[in-house]
Amino acid sequence: MSTSIETKCLHEGYEPKNGEPRQLPIWQSTTWKYASSDDMGALFDLETEGYFYTRLQNPTNDLAAKKLTALEGGYAGMLTSSGQAANFFAIFNVCEAGDHFIASSSIYGGTYNLFCVTMAKMGIECTFVDQNLSEEELAGFFRPNTKAVFGETITNPVCSVLDIEKFARLAHSHGVPLIVDNTFATPVNCRPIEWGADIVTHSTTKYIDGHAISVGGAIVDSGNFDWMAHADKFPGLTTPDESYHGIVYAERFGKGAYITKATAQLMRDFGCIQSPQNAFYVNAGLESLHVRIQRHCENALKIASFLNAHEKVAWVHYPDLPEDDYHELAKKYLPNGSCGVMCFAVKGGRSRCIEFMDSLKLATIATHVADARTCLLHPASHTHRQLSDEQLTEAGISPDLIRYSVGLENADDLIADLKQALDLI
Repeated sequence: MSTSIETKCLHEGYEPKNGEPRQLPIWQSTTWKYASSDDMGALFDLETEGYFYTRLQNPTNDLAAKKLTALEGGYAGMLTSSGQAANFFAIFNVCEAGDHFIASSSIYGGTYNLFCVTMAKMGIECTFVDQNLSEEELAGFFRPNTKAVFGETITNPVCSVLDIEKFARLAHSHGVPLIVDNTFATPVNCRPIEWGADIVTHSTTKYIDGHAISVGGAIVDSGNFDWMAHADKFPGLTTPDESYHGIVYAERFGKGAYITKATAQLMRDFGCIQSPQNAFYVNAGLESLHVRIQRHCENALKIASFLNAHEKVAWVHYPDLPEDDYHELAKKYLPNGSCGVMCFAVKGGRSRCIEFMDSLKLATIATHVADARTCLLHPASHTHRQLSDEQLTEAGISPDLIRYSVGLENADDLIADLKQALDLI
């Protein structure tokens, strides 16, 4: 099999045998039949591989996850019902009540709220940090009960770039895994595992699906983190699970321990499974991902350059612009382009931004991003409206910030749309 990302997008995962369907089948079934009680029992004891209930696993999901795992260079992967579920599982798989983890303060508002509010109610504390601090400063946030570090390759909506190697060194020096949400970059433009990340998450709803059709998420484990070497920190993986007759995941499943536990335990109990139909869409989206991402990036750079030169635009943040604060990190981690998302503001403050947005004709105001069609929103009024002004400032989100997700339309048409809206304010 070729190692090129383009060929992997099309050929990894599902490999039909002679006379089998060319496209990934949809196993639209809740259950599977077995010949004997012992056959079924072996599945429930994790003694053999197979399927018994789609709340835990489904072949369509597993084959789509296999393709994404290959693209990320991981060892094992799984699909979830949403990106939010993926990030919850990724943390909860290694944390329990009384534990602590560290996350970048610039992450997506929904994830921020999950970590800050909901997981706090479960007794898991998150410390949010400025990802631009030095390693020495960041090291001061680690505690004896810190169990993970979390960040986004390209943050939503500020479009800052995570220094993955720096955070991997920090996490590993304290005996914990680095978890990176790679939604915006996708494995086409960045593979965090190659830079030291241990676990990668995705909202497959975004570029991977690419057409606003299906909600979903994914987790990919590198298989590189040695759980037994830090056994005291991760009892869920290194001590017996009495709900499975005393299985020790790290001993029984080795490199597959993390995903096996997340599937057999968390998916069993929370049921955040992606539907087989949506997994089919994920697989189809992955087949054209490499072509679409290139066009998204080309369009976005043209538009960011136009906005950056316009007299009515206050500022633009897009990592591929040479003058952007994160351009050097983007050249390192994202040499083929970052993504199609940028943020900017028009002069005149929040009210002018709203007036401008309402005047656009091609771009759609929508609670979505990373789509084939251009869309935009105002985070302070929409996705991040649950945050206080202090939290918005901490996350680097100004009240006038507009998140603009460049689609696959003709770039000149999009620029004309932006120009006419700017002319009206």
